[in-house]
Amino acid sequence: MAVIRLINIVIILVLTWSAWWYGAGVLLRHSLQGWFTAQQARGWQADYGDMRTSGYPLRHITELSSPALADPATGTAWQADWLHLSSPAIWPGHQDLHFANTPQRLSYFDQTAVVTAQDMMVRLHLHPGLALVLERMDLAAGPWHVETEDGDLMEAGSLVLAMVQTAQPETYQIDIDATGFTPSQGLLGRLNYNRNPPASFETLTLDMNVRFDRVWDRKALDERRPQPVRVDLDLAEVSWGALRLMAAGKVDVDARGIPTGELSVKAENWREILEIAVAADAIPTSAVSPVEKLLTTLASLGGNPKALDVKLTLRGGQISFGPIPLGPAPRLFLR
Repeated sequence: MAVIRLINIVIILVLTWSAWWYGAGVLLRHSLQGWFTAQQARGWQADYGDMRTSGYPLRHITELSSPALADPATGTAWQADWLHLSSPAIWPGHQDLHFANTPQRLSYFDQTAVVTAQDMMVRLHLHPGLALVLERMDLAAGPWHVETEDGDLMEAGSLVLAMVQTAQPETYQIDIDATGFTPSQGLLGRLNYNRNPPASFETLTLDMNVRFDRVWDRKALDERRPQPVRVDLDLAEVSWGALRLMAAGKVDVDARGIPTGELSVKAENWREILEIAVAADAIPTSAVSPVEKLLTTLASLGGNPKALDVKLTLRGGQISFGPIPLGPAPRLFLR
C-alpha cells in the first residue's frame, strides 16, 4: 500500500508539473506572438517564419525561424536565420537568447552591416513583475566579424558586455571587453596610416556607470529608449602596439543629448596618435605644425615628452583637447 501511495503521489506531481510546463509554455508563446503583433500595429516590420517550443521538463526553449525587425521611425533593422529563447520552466524572467552563427544583418536607413558571431548569447535577468525591469544583461560571443558592402570592417576573438543595475535603479554599471580586436586592412588604408602596427589591439576595454532618465524595462522597446543623463567613466583603455590611450571622467548629458564635463586623457606615444589624426583628416594640414608645437609643450610640462596628460573638455556643444578646439561634441542619444 505504501508503495502504491508513493507511486500515486509521483504520478500526481508529474502530471501537475507537466500541466504547469505546458501552460507556461503556451503563455510564453502567446506573449511573444502578442509582442510581434503589437509592433506590427505600431508600423514596424516584425516577422518570423515559425515558432516551436521544447525543453521539457526543466526549461522552455522557444525557437524562432527567420526573425526580422525593422523600425521605420529610427531606420534600424535586424534579421537573422534563427533566434532561440531559453528560460527555466519555473521562472521566465531569466532568459537566455542564443543567436544564429550564420550572418545577421543590421541596417540603419541605407547602411547595412553583416555580423557573423560564433556562440553569441545574451543572458537577461529581469525583476519579477509586469514591468520586466532589467536587473542584469550579459552578452558574450566568440570570434566575430563585421563587414559592409564596401568589404570587411572589423573583427575580434571575443566580446564580453555586462550591464548590471546598481542600488540606484536608473543607474547601470557597464563593462565592455573585446579581445583581439582587429580593424580591417581597408579601414587602415582609409586612415592612410603608414606605420606597421600589430594586426590586433592588445587592449580594448570600457568600464563606466551610466545613469538614465528611467529604468530599462519592457517600455524600452515598446515606447522609447531610456536616455543617459550622467556618465561616470572609470576607465576607457586602448592599447595598439606602441599606442596607448586611457580616459576617465564624468559627463552630464542634457535632454538633447549634449554632454558637458571633463575627461582626463593620457596618451602614450602621442606623436603617432597625432599622425593617425592627420591621416584621417581629423586635423587640417594647416593646423598640424601649431598643434604639434603645443602638444610638445604640454608633454614637456608633464616630465615625459612621449606622454600627454591633458583634459578633454565638453562644453556648449563643443569639444576641446586641452586648449585645442576639436569641433562639435558627439550627441549621446539612444534611438
